[in-house]
Amino acid sequence: MKDMMKHVMAGVVERRRDGSGDPLGPNSEIGRKLKQYYDELVSDDVPDRFAQLLSQLEQAEPAQKKD
Repeated sequence: MKDMMKHVMAGVVERRRDGSGDPLGPNSEIGRKLKQYYDELVSDDVPDRFAQLLSQLEQAEPAQKKD
């Protein structure tokens, strides 16, 4: 197990030295998954009911500021 870890770490260090490889190293897969999840979340449509509630809130806010 220690030999395998040394081999993996040696590869990471070597990639850093020559500037190639992924700068995030072992965290790159986590970063890719988080970006994929975020992109999917942002691209989802807002449900109609939620959009209606936001519209009602926007209409109510100016009335409160006038008081």
